[in-house]
Amino acid sequence: MPSPVSRRLLRRGLVAAAVVLVALGGAAALILTHAPGNVSHPNVEFTHPTVTTTPPPAPPKPRLVVNDFQWPWYGFDGGRTRVFSGAGELHPPLRIGWRYDDGGLLEFPPVIYQTTLYLVDDNGWARAVNTVNGHLRWAHRLGTLAAASPAVAAKNRLVLVPLLSTHEAVGQKQSPGAGRFVAVSMQTGRVVWSRSVPAGTESSPIVQGQTVYFGDQSGTMYALRIRDGHVDWTYQAGGAIKGGPALVNGVLYFGDYAGRAYALNAANGHQIWAVGTNGAHFGFGSGQFYSSPAVAFGRVYMGNTDGRVYSFGAHTGALAWATETGAYVYASPAVANTPGLGPTVYIGSYDGNFYAFNAQSGAIRWKHGAGGKISGSATIVGNVVYYSDLGTKTTAGLDVTTGRQVFSFPAGAFNPVIADPKAIFLDGYATIYEMLPAGQTRPAKAPSRRATPSRPARARRVQAKRSHR
Repeated sequence: MPSPVSRRLLRRGLVAAAVVLVALGGAAALILTHAPGNVSHPNVEFTHPTVTTTPPPAPPKPRLVVNDFQWPWYGFDGGRTRVFSGAGELHPPLRIGWRYDDGGLLEFPPVIYQTTLYLVDDNGWARAVNTVNGHLRWAHRLGTLAAASPAVAAKNRLVLVPLLSTHEAVGQKQSPGAGRFVAVSMQTGRVVWSRSVPAGTESSPIVQGQTVYFGDQSGTMYALRIRDGHVDWTYQAGGAIKGGPALVNGVLYFGDYAGRAYALNAANGHQIWAVGTNGAHFGFGSGQFYSSPAVAFGRVYMGNTDGRVYSFGAHTGALAWATETGAYVYASPAVANTPGLGPTVYIGSYDGNFYAFNAQSGAIRWKHGAGGKISGSATIVGNVVYYSDLGTKTTAGLDVTTGRQVFSFPAGAFNPVIADPKAIFLDGYATIYEMLPAGQTRPAKAPSRRATPSRPARARRVQAKRSHR
C-alpha cells in the first residue's frame, strides 16, 4: 500500500518528482513514458437524464414561513454532487457582506442548518456562526487536529464531528492518532457522546436516517447509530479511507489509499463490489483515492493521485473511463446536467488546470488554466462553478457551459464555497466571507471577529506541516 502523502506537502510535489527522476535516471523516465493512458468505455451503464414537463403549481396557501434549509454535509446531497440549483439571484458580480476570522486553517467548508454555519478548523475547534450577521454562537475545542467537514443530524439536533487527533503537539509536530468521532448539541456545542477512533479520521461523514457513515486512517468504514454512537457495523478496506463516502439508493461508495473503489450495502456493510486501478503514482504502483466520490447518472466519479479522473458503473464497478490530467487529482468532482453541454464532471488538478469532462465518455469538454495547483473540490452555484487555487491562494468562478471566468476573489486555498438561498459563503484560508449579489443588502452586519486560538498560534500550527497523508 502506498504511504499516504500530505496534500500540503505536495505544494512541492512537482519539484520532488523532478528530483526523483534525476536520481533514478532513465529507468524512472521509461516507467513514466509507459504509464497507462486514457481509457473510455462510454457504453458502460449510464443513466441519461430525462426532460419532463410539469404543470405550473397551484398558488400556495398562506402559511407560516419556516426556514428549513440544510447544506447538511460535505458535497450537499447524498451523491455529493456539489450542485446547488436554488441560487436565485446568487451570481456574480458579488461583494462581501460580513467576514468571520476563525484563527485556524479552514481546509474543509462548513455545513448549514437554517441560519447557522457549523465548521471545524485544523486545530480541532468546532464553531457555530450565524449566517445572517457572522456572529459567533458557540465555540468548543474538541481535539487538536481535524481535516473534514462536520455533518448535521437535524432530527437528533446533533452536529457530528470527525477528529484526526486529540494528542497535544510535541514541539512543532502534530500527527494523527487517538482520534475521536464526537456528537455535539446543535444549540450549545455541548458534547452529547464521543467514540474513540484510534487511527484518527479525516473522512467527512454522511447521514441517512438514524445512521452516520465515515472512514478512518486504518481503512475501517463505520456505521454508527446517531443517538448514542453505537457501532452498527464496520468494514475493512485495503487502505486508509480519506474521503467521505457517498450514499445513493442504500449503497455507500468510497475509495481508499490502496487505489481501490468500493460499493457497500449501507444497511449491513456487505461488499457489493470492489475494484482496483492500474494507474501510477509518479510511475510506481497504484494511485491513491483521496477524493470523495460524486455519484450521478448511474456512475461513480473520483480523482486519483495517479493523475487521472475515474468513472465506474455504480451497479457493477465496471471501469467506464479514466482520463489523464497532468498531475495529482486530490479534488472531489462536481457533477451536473449542464444546459448546452449535458452531463458534465467538473474537477481541478495539481497540473494547474480546471477541467470539464463529458460524464459519459470522459472526453474533455473544456479546460481553464488556473495558474496554480488545485487541491480542493469544486462547487456549482447556479450556472457558475467555483474552485480555489492552493498555489495562488485565490478563488475563481467559471461559467459552467463555456469555462469563461466570471468571478475572482483574492482568498482561498482548498474548498471554495457553499450557499443558502440568500448568500454564498466563501471559505478562505482562515476566514469565511459572506458573498452577496452586488445590489443586495443584509439587515445587519457584524464586524470582523477573531476567535481563539490567536493568529500567532495559528501560524505555529500552519508551520508544523502534517505528514499523515
